[in-house]
Amino acid sequence: MPKIDLNCDLGESYGAFSVGMDSEVIPLITSANVACGWHGGDPVVMNRTVELCRRFGTGVGAHPSYPDLMGFGRRDMNLSPEEVRMYVRYQVGALSAFCRAQGVLLRHVKPHGALYNAMARTYELAQAVCLGVRDCGEDLILMALAGSQAVRAARDTGLRVAQEVFADRAYEEDGSLVSRRKPGAMIKDPAEAAARVVRMVTEGRVCAVTGREIEIEAHSVCVHGDSPEALAFVQSIREALVARGITLAPLCEVV
Repeated sequence: MPKIDLNCDLGESYGAFSVGMDSEVIPLITSANVACGWHGGDPVVMNRTVELCRRFGTGVGAHPSYPDLMGFGRRDMNLSPEEVRMYVRYQVGALSAFCRAQGVLLRHVKPHGALYNAMARTYELAQAVCLGVRDCGEDLILMALAGSQAVRAARDTGLRVAQEVFADRAYEEDGSLVSRRKPGAMIKDPAEAAARVVRMVTEGRVCAVTGREIEIEAHSVCVHGDSPEALAFVQSIREALVARGITLAPLCEVV
């Protein structure tokens, strides 16, 4: 049976604002994507999240974004490839310092929100992100939307790449994620999400929002940590995968 990584976007609280259920979710996943301060997170939260990951043996990844704290990194920005590369380098470098201080290896990089979606569509932007990642360590793994331009750019840049699928998001026929602005974009039933994940991992297929079956390759499954259902989703998906004999493993054992 295949191995699969289970990841969650975490460390997104900052200042007086609390987001997610990090301490409950981290023991149940194999990889954490830690916000680097530009859509969520702050130095104290970054340090605390890395420490939680160290305690439970959860792989740590950087979760860089556009500089858009007000919009939670979900608004598009018109940036040059050079700016994108430097912004990625800056944020990954910041989280790397917290990892070094706690004796934890930084394993991967997964861009957030609008940056993630833009690099899935646009090769030039994806290449800029990949170069920014490589600047911080050639052994880092890029986590990117399965079948996207980002996967191609990572391979062309010489990075290992983990193709990511989403438990709680609906898909268009081209393999892109349905916009959050559209109805049906979010899968809200943990049992439905778990069944979709098992099928993506074991059969390499998922039903698009139109009803058409599409092919998809899965190395890592994402559950969003900022939703109130995050804990229920992680528990349901983990139980469903284990019940099918699928091994949960960190990215470095999957790709």
